[in-house]
Amino acid sequence: MMDHELTALSDAITRAGREALRWSAVGYDTYNKPDQSPVTSADLAVNQVLRDHLSTAFPEDGWLSEETEDNQDRLTRTRVWIVDPIDGTRSFIRGLPEFCLSVALVEHGVPTVAAIFNPATGEFFSAIRGRGIRVTRLPQADHPPFASSDRPLALVNPWEFRVGRFQALEPHLHCRPIGSIAYALALVAAGLADAVVTLEGGNEWDIAAGVLLIEESGGRATTAAGHAFAFNRPDPTVQGTLGIAADLAPAARAHLIRFSTAGAGLRSPLA
Repeated sequence: MMDHELTALSDAITRAGREALRWSAVGYDTYNKPDQSPVTSADLAVNQVLRDHLSTAFPEDGWLSEETEDNQDRLTRTRVWIVDPIDGTRSFIRGLPEFCLSVALVEHGVPTVAAIFNPATGEFFSAIRGRGIRVTRLPQADHPPFASSDRPLALVNPWEFRVGRFQALEPHLHCRPIGSIAYALALVAAGLADAVVTLEGGNEWDIAAGVLLIEESGGRATTAAGHAFAFNRPDPTVQGTLGIAADLAPAARAHLIRFSTAGAGLRSPLA
């Protein structure tokens, strides 16, 4: 089950990743959205490649993408593709290899198939629910360097890091800002980082694929307050994200959960 969907997704996302690299090489236009976040002509082109391939292969499925005007018709569909064409657009613009394409197939609010592809590093992360994760690296650039530390590594939101929101966590985990939460979730699932935490903000397309990857790796992914995610909701915004690797030490895990739920202003249901 779902092998056909993952094969089609893998083909679509690798094609779209090549398109992202092509735009990076030849140049692109950059615009500001109403919320002042950037979007490029590369984002839009990648979105079109993904939609053309996936909607042709699965015409009955719904569609929710950061770069497509939302159509509430998706709420009537059993299956919905949730897509972030380029998560980490600011990193893409700056030429940093910390962006990715992130796509999940959601059924009845639960991600069942997922792929995250960083075309700059050649890292490809994929999963089918109940069958674990697969990580491959295409013969391209090296992995971005991560600072070594004697503390577990938590990947965090750059803006929240700049304003000092993680100071209370630093004695227990080394906090490193990263421009793409989807990529951060994939790195945790792959065992290349220990946790990811954002205290507020985000959208379903940022995290749907990464949530499945972490769950299939044996880890746990929740809102910052510790609640389970549900996808394909009328309002796709989320309130922070907490991803924890399966092998994070109990003491560090406890510090992280307390910090995250306190930052969310709620008591953790995980405690």
